[in-house]
Amino acid sequence: MKGEGDCLFKPCLLEEGQAVAALREILDWFVVPFPKGARVGVKVHWGERGNRSHLPPFFTREIVRWLKGGGFEPFVFDTTVLYSGGRRKGEEALETARRHGFSPGALGCPVTVADGLDGLAVVDIPAGWRHFPTVQVADVFSAGGFVVLSHFKGHMAAGFGGAIKNLSMGFASRAQKQRMHADARPFLNRGACTRCGLCVRVCPSGAAVMEGEDYPSFDDGLCIGCAQCIGLCPEAALRIFWETDNGVFQEKLVETAAAVWRLMEGKAVFINALLRVTAECDCLPGENPVIAPDRGLLGGYHPVAVDRESLRIVGEEVFEGAHPGLSWRRQFTYASEIGFLPR
Repeated sequence: MKGEGDCLFKPCLLEEGQAVAALREILDWFVVPFPKGARVGVKVHWGERGNRSHLPPFFTREIVRWLKGGGFEPFVFDTTVLYSGGRRKGEEALETARRHGFSPGALGCPVTVADGLDGLAVVDIPAGWRHFPTVQVADVFSAGGFVVLSHFKGHMAAGFGGAIKNLSMGFASRAQKQRMHADARPFLNRGACTRCGLCVRVCPSGAAVMEGEDYPSFDDGLCIGCAQCIGLCPEAALRIFWETDNGVFQEKLVETAAAVWRLMEGKAVFINALLRVTAECDCLPGENPVIAPDRGLLGGYHPVAVDRESLRIVGEEVFEGAHPGLSWRRQFTYASEIGFLPR
């Protein structure tokens, strides 16, 4: 009998035939934890509009085929986001999904925005740790099981993003996303700033302003901490200034993921794609530099185990080089402290 800490790694490149073959081996390896005939949610990230680094839809399509072959009823989902772009509102998010090949016709199953087209299909669930007595997430737990497909890559605030982040930010309501981001603020290096105004144009809350030829300024009272201005700045003139230690952000990610895990433990499987490993997440449009060669796919039953093994395979130094100084290891030490570990 496989345990929660067991993982299977299959090397491959990001080439459809090779990647699908590796994915099939992992899917066949799983001891299926879903009740017979259950509705099974496939959690994906279909990429921001204009993003070129997100996982192509053939991975999701193969998972849907596997579930249907087992007699399950799959549906594919993601949630809306804080920042401006093609996923802030539900209808926009579905249009972005369609443009990227994640439509019902292309995948063979329903595609939904799990927190609702209006962002109100949410539920508060117990947490009870240091930062959150409860966390607010998409109301999706009537499903009988979950397949969580994550693109393993870098992240400007988390250091890396994989299964843990897909459970936390990926399932969170917009309000919960805001609670996790609350301590992050932009800090401007005027020596690098060209005053192009992009930060002002992409700010969803009106916190970034620029008058005439002056440098942009940022209203901390209006800033929601989404960090889109930081990620999109073409001159890298903005960086995150943490009102608290960055470790607090890591702890908030873990608490949200752990609360979600409580509701899906024993009825979920996780797949991390260690392919096209980029410096930043798939929430940013445009080019995203690749920082490591393709490794393959990794499957497992526990998000912490899958992320830890993914880091071992890709190499911690890859993410240290891309995001020096971030306390990403706190995700693992804090997971241990609150008991969010494989049995």
